[in-house]
Amino acid sequence: MREVGRLERTLFLLQYMSSLDLRRRIHVGLNKGEARNALARAVFFHRLGELRDRTHENQRHRACGLNLVVASILLWNIVYLERAVAALRESGQAVSEEALAHLSPLKWDHINLTGDYHWPKDAAVRRRKLRPLGAVQEIVHGGP
Repeated sequence: MREVGRLERTLFLLQYMSSLDLRRRIHVGLNKGEARNALARAVFFHRLGELRDRTHENQRHRACGLNLVVASILLWNIVYLERAVAALRESGQAVSEEALAHLSPLKWDHINLTGDYHWPKDAAVRRRKLRPLGAVQEIVHGGP
């Protein structure tokens, strides 16, 4: 089995070295993973990157909470980008599918990562308007 594993690894390396497209796809996938990990580290910095809970169960709860906050940020970014692109298209601006393929919901510059996180259950929160689209227009159209 070890020899079969070595053979598969060798075949993959040969394919990797000969295919520019495969190298690009792998690089893009690695960048996405690193961006997600960077977001998780940015959210987790409040505790200086340490799980200080004594029990394994509490450590698991803390890690699950971190994943929940990261997923919430990603969901908000996806919803916001979708609505922003729809608003741009409704206003008559062309947004190419090629440009959309390069957008990522992994940015967090607009998210306040310090302090406490509160999720009120009030229905008025759901009716609030989204932020202005200025920054999104720059991203979609390749601005600064």
